Amino acid sequence: MQFRLVSEMTPKGDQPHAIAQLTEGILRGEKHQVLLGVTGSGKTFTVANVIAQVQIPTLVLSHNKTLAWQLYSEFKGFFPHNLVCYWISHYDYYQPEAYLPATDTYIEKELSILKEIERYRLETLTALVSGRRDIIVVASVSAIYGLSDPSEFAQHVISLRPGIRYPRQALIHQLTQMMYRRTSEGSTPGTFWTRGDRVFVFPAYSEKGYKISFFGSAIEGVEELELPSLRPVRRLDELTLYSADMFVLSPQKLQVAIARIQAELAAQVEYLRSLGRTEEATRLQKRTLYDIEQLRTLGYCNGIENYSRHLTGRAPGERPYTLLDYFPRPFLTVIDESHVTIPQLKAMIGGDQSRKLVLVEYGFRLPSALDNRPLRFEEFESLVEQVIYVSATPGPYEMGQTGGAFVEQVVRPTGLVDPPVEVHPMEGAIDHLLGAVRRHRSEGGRALIITLTKKLAEEVADFLLRVGISAAYLHSDLNAIQRVEIIDKLRRGEISAIVGVNLLREGLDLPEVSLVAILEADKEGFLRSETSLIQIAGRAARNVRGEVILYADRITSSMQRFIQESERRRQKQLAYNAEHGIVPHSAGRRSELSMVEESFPAADISSLPGMQSLTITQLQAMIEETRRRMLEAAEAEEYLTAARYRDELRALEKRLSEMQVKV
Repeated sequence: MQFRLVSEMTPKGDQPHAIAQLTEGILRGEKHQVLLGVTGSGKTFTVANVIAQVQIPTLVLSHNKTLAWQLYSEFKGFFPHNLVCYWISHYDYYQPEAYLPATDTYIEKELSILKEIERYRLETLTALVSGRRDIIVVASVSAIYGLSDPSEFAQHVISLRPGIRYPRQALIHQLTQMMYRRTSEGSTPGTFWTRGDRVFVFPAYSEKGYKISFFGSAIEGVEELELPSLRPVRRLDELTLYSADMFVLSPQKLQVAIARIQAELAAQVEYLRSLGRTEEATRLQKRTLYDIEQLRTLGYCNGIENYSRHLTGRAPGERPYTLLDYFPRPFLTVIDESHVTIPQLKAMIGGDQSRKLVLVEYGFRLPSALDNRPLRFEEFESLVEQVIYVSATPGPYEMGQTGGAFVEQVVRPTGLVDPPVEVHPMEGAIDHLLGAVRRHRSEGGRALIITLTKKLAEEVADFLLRVGISAAYLHSDLNAIQRVEIIDKLRRGEISAIVGVNLLREGLDLPEVSLVAILEADKEGFLRSETSLIQIAGRAARNVRGEVILYADRITSSMQRFIQESERRRQKQLAYNAEHGIVPHSAGRRSELSMVEESFPAADISSLPGMQSLTITQLQAMIEETRRRMLEAAEAEEYLTAARYRDELRALEKRLSEMQVKV
């Protein structure tokens, strides 16, 4: 199948030129291209048009899970007839295994997998090995973490058609090898059960169920089932079933892997004993032999990823298989917000290796555990083929790859122009700021105020509150959910201004914001660099009344470059509007919190095990545990997970209140 773009929009502004340039670059075989697109210029729509023209499988990388979900939703809307998949880390809670020598403390790995995300991940792998090329995968940087051998995953496939000879027992055996769990009833993903000459299968990567009926040793019929009623929906001429787990291995390869693990264990135990480290050698032998026994009997063990080098047959030091290995060649890579995503990709390997080196040194893991790792950046570079870096402020790496060349997308389809920039001295800044906030509030606008220190941010927020301006201080002591809720209050008009030190990390695209005020703009540094100033000013670029005020006593080189670039863009945008008779209008956008809340269904605590029989004490303990997990997810900025726990927490607290009333 081919990519088929569906949209009522047509390319406008700089989009037609950007689409043409990027498309021509890909067709010429250029490996690196930069799309310098300002906020609100429709970069996702431009990329969608490029994909539709070049007809190449595409990986879209995002630095943020919430933004990845937004991109996934947008691409699904543009390509409803094609495969659009979502890939992020499937843990909603993850405590990695670690050892702290100073206190002789071993921390066991703890994790909890979010089933909805697990389904998305399996759906992605099955789509990639299915042979179709009309596929877009939107992923976080978890795409560079290790997976099983794609050729092995592709072998664990069952193709069923009515009329073919396929004994019922052979199907049951094959499903078991593909990690499906046999149950007695239900429709849990990744399970199957039997009734007479019928086998009911519920793939882990799909929201569908299937009934396979047999007549003797042949398949009589295949039906798709509605869940959870199991009512037949339609008969199928063919059904392809894929593995229920991402880490699947044939019995023969598992035995080879076990033999390799045993050989490494013997060598490492001998090495540790030669150093006089008998305790470490004994510990390693005991732990590894237990894992080997689990692998023999169950086909998996806790911490199976630590043996990935042996399970995939790789040599010591050889890079792991990742999502990139599953892509059909050639494929296109789009790196969204590249100025943030590229540094994140480079940094992933560091912390992972230091933690595992300690585990290996003290006999908790074999040295091969070090090969269960994310890709090094140079390995990532070798796997991607053609890349489009997308950012309003591309970093030095991206610009270096293209020799400074870029495709510019400055003119917005909405006709919005970059906000004018005013420089005001710090003397009298607060009074001037108050007047600006009041003026924008009277016109229905909101304000973002950026300071250099927490102390000043608190003082400004307190001052605004004292003079009757509803304001909130956005600081690091608030978890992610609380930060997002403050942003939502700004959107709804419950507060008129947010004050903070670094509001870039929020990923704010708020059309209600018409004023951005930057205090002490002349203090050179990361938060007042040209890139930061451009990014901050972009927060006011979605409002037709947008304005940026720099409070400073001198104009630094960063400020000068920012002002010149802003004015250059404004003149180009104004000239386009005049030529085409465009009257600018403010952009519209859902809030991040609303987007998160729409991502998954609301929490249903009735499905939690033993809920009806819980005592008040047990329910209080469950509330505290849920609150702990929500805050951990929030601090990691995992919006989807944190929002899910927040909804569950509210439902549990409501249940507790009801129980206490009855008592």
